[in-house]
Amino acid sequence: MVNMSYGLLITITVLVVALMVFESEGINDEGQYLLEVKSRLVDRFDHLGSWNPNDFTPCGWRGVNCSNGYNPVVVSLDLNSMNLSGYLSPSIGGLVHLNYLNLSFNELTRTLPKDIGNCSSLEVLALNNNKFIGQIPKAIARLSSLRVLNICNNRLSGPLHEEIGNLSSLSQLIAYSNNLSGILPLSLGNLKRLTTFRAGENLISGSLPAEIGGCASLQYLGLAENQLTGEMPKELGMLEKLRTLILWSNHLSGVIPKELGNCTNLEILALYQNKLVGEIPKELGNIVYLEKLYIYRNMLNGTVPREIGNLSLATEIDFSENLLSGEIPVELSKIEGLQLLYLFQNQFTGVIPDEFTSLTNLTKLDLSINFLTGSIPTGFQYLTELIMLQLFNNSLSGVIPQGLGVYSRLWVVDLSENFLTGEVPRHLCRNSNMILLNLGFNRLAGNIPNGITSCKSLVQLRLVGNNLTGTFPSEMCKLVNLSTVELNQNKFSGAIPPEIGNCRTLQTLHLSDNYFTSELPREIGSLPQLVIFNVSSNSLSGRIPPEIFNCKTLQRLDLRNNNFSDALPSEIGTLSQLELLKLSENNLSGNIPVALGNLVRLTELQMGGNSFSGSIPAELGALSSLQIALNLSFNNLSGEIPPQLGNLILLEFLLLNNNNLTGEIPGSFENLLSLLGCNLSYNALTGPIPLLRLFQNTTVDSFVGNKELCGGPLGECKTPPSSLSFTPDMVKKNPRLGKIIAIIAAAIGGVSLMLIAILVYVMRRPTSVVASLQEKSLSSPVLDMYFCPKAAGFTFQDLVAATENFDESYAIGRGACGTVYKAVLPRGVLDARLDLQDEGTVSHMINVLKIALMCTSTSPFDRPTMRQVVSMLIGSNEWEGHFESDSSNHDTNSMDNTEP
Repeated sequence: MVNMSYGLLITITVLVVALMVFESEGINDEGQYLLEVKSRLVDRFDHLGSWNPNDFTPCGWRGVNCSNGYNPVVVSLDLNSMNLSGYLSPSIGGLVHLNYLNLSFNELTRTLPKDIGNCSSLEVLALNNNKFIGQIPKAIARLSSLRVLNICNNRLSGPLHEEIGNLSSLSQLIAYSNNLSGILPLSLGNLKRLTTFRAGENLISGSLPAEIGGCASLQYLGLAENQLTGEMPKELGMLEKLRTLILWSNHLSGVIPKELGNCTNLEILALYQNKLVGEIPKELGNIVYLEKLYIYRNMLNGTVPREIGNLSLATEIDFSENLLSGEIPVELSKIEGLQLLYLFQNQFTGVIPDEFTSLTNLTKLDLSINFLTGSIPTGFQYLTELIMLQLFNNSLSGVIPQGLGVYSRLWVVDLSENFLTGEVPRHLCRNSNMILLNLGFNRLAGNIPNGITSCKSLVQLRLVGNNLTGTFPSEMCKLVNLSTVELNQNKFSGAIPPEIGNCRTLQTLHLSDNYFTSELPREIGSLPQLVIFNVSSNSLSGRIPPEIFNCKTLQRLDLRNNNFSDALPSEIGTLSQLELLKLSENNLSGNIPVALGNLVRLTELQMGGNSFSGSIPAELGALSSLQIALNLSFNNLSGEIPPQLGNLILLEFLLLNNNNLTGEIPGSFENLLSLLGCNLSYNALTGPIPLLRLFQNTTVDSFVGNKELCGGPLGECKTPPSSLSFTPDMVKKNPRLGKIIAIIAAAIGGVSLMLIAILVYVMRRPTSVVASLQEKSLSSPVLDMYFCPKAAGFTFQDLVAATENFDESYAIGRGACGTVYKAVLPRGVLDARLDLQDEGTVSHMINVLKIALMCTSTSPFDRPTMRQVVSMLIGSNEWEGHFESDSSNHDTNSMDNTEP
């Protein structure tokens, strides 16, 4: 009994000691590795709260799975979608028994640790949808058992290394949506078990290697949105198990290899948005399981092969945006399950095949932007699944099938830019599904049917460019979804109804080029979302209602070519979003509101052809975005051009012609380097044209009608135009200038009178009797001319003496009625009050005399104009250095072009 009790005691003691020793060892090695991994993670929601370091093994922790048996090891770690951040610790490499690692859909950052290559048993590695950066570690290539590598939706960069071809067990390589670059490794061809390779939306360049044909098990090949170049390798035809081939949005060139026809299991072929050329290979018709064929937005030409009609399982075919020509093959109608057919923006000719009406599953048909003729098949109105019909920009004629919309829930109908006639079908919106109806630019007539104006689902109504009549349908203003109404270029008439204010969702209202009358309803101001409002070229009248400026979202306002009158409300300056304002060809009057200067987003301002008066507001110079045009022509504007307009450095066209503007063209216009056209004609502008290249090279038409402008196409400014007029105030301020004016006037008057007297005398008296005249009194009644004996300080006897009794040796020319003599007279012809010792003064006065002689020319064509006379006089002063003035202080408006 004692021995038994003693033995039991020993046993219990051993067990307790054993438990104590066991407990003191704590978590095992794999648990330690996992705790190290956790320490580098940020677990905001405590998903890893069960990871207790006092546990002996981690096998009970969340996300951790272990093997069965006496000594379990960690074989799976699944932490996906736990909102974890931080980074992946290199300690992950200690889990050598791990065959499944899933860290996807977290926010992990930094680079992938190369230690992950130590997880030699790993079969599935899912790191997708994180924020990992850097390159893919080459060490991953050591994972010989790896079957799935998913690293998509990260920020990984660098190339796919050539070593990736060592992953002989790999079946799925998913790396799309990263920043991977470089060329595709040729070793990809070694991956015989690879079924899925997706690396789209990266920066991969180079060509698609022919070695890809060695991936005999490949079913999904996706490399869209990269930078692949070169031709598609014909070796793609070796991929007999391929079901999906997605290469869209690259730079692939050359032809579509006909060998693709060998991939008979293909279900999706997407080659769109490349640079493929040549014809569509007829061998594509052999891909009998093909469901979706997208080869749009390339440069394919030729005709569509009839063999495409053999794709009996196809549901979607898109050949749009190519250079395909010829007729649309009737054989496409054999594809009974076809739901989408897009052939738009090609060069197809001929008619729309009537056989297409047998495509009872067709939901979307787009044949727009081609050269199709003939009529729209009547049978289209019986296609019950049809929701989108787009045939715009062709040459279709005839009437629109009037039953269209009766049997189908039409969603989008665009038949614009054709030659369609008849009326708008009344049942288009019968099933209340229509959101877009565009029948613009046809030859439709009649009214808008009630079925359209009451279509509650309608968002956009575009009927521009037809022959539609009637009034604006007020019931349409009850449509709560309506955002766009374009009825311009029709024959609508009557007043715009006040109910327009009920169209609270309206963003675009285009009613131009119609026959609308009366005043604009003030209720337009109740449209809070209105962005574009155009009622130009109608017969609207009255004031522009200030309520319209409550539409604070307006970006384009066009009221031109109407009969609007009165002043432009200053509230227009509150339209801070306005980009285009056209008010031309109305009867608007009053001053231009200075508040226009607040419209800093304005790119075009058209106000020509009105009756605006007053000056041009300097505030317009604050329109820094003004680029297209500033047109203030054909108004009654006056005053000077504000120099602030020179701040409009983006402006391309400036029209200020046909006003009453005065003063000089501002020198600040030299800053208008973007200007392509400018018209300042028919004003009262003066002075030189600024040295802007455009001004110097433009035609005279841009400046005509301004009598005092010079420079540029008007010719060189010979003298400062400011000196062409002398006022009494100027003479008082400059005594020397007054003295010179007196000298010029006396010289011109005296010399001209003297010469005229000589000529008249010579013409009336023969030379032989001149001497006898010396003995007769000058007051004798025999002498039938008047001669001032003291003119310019010399007498007639002085003339006789100077010419030796008019000797022939002094004759310098004869005309039909007399002889001209040359006489050298004393210096007394000059004013004695002048400093005759000054050679400059004498030279200047001689020039004045020469000018006077020019003025006495018998031919009016030889006589200079008054402007030229004054210019020459001033020029003479300047040449001799005796006359200085500031050209900016003078006015030249008193001068004209009349002959002296």
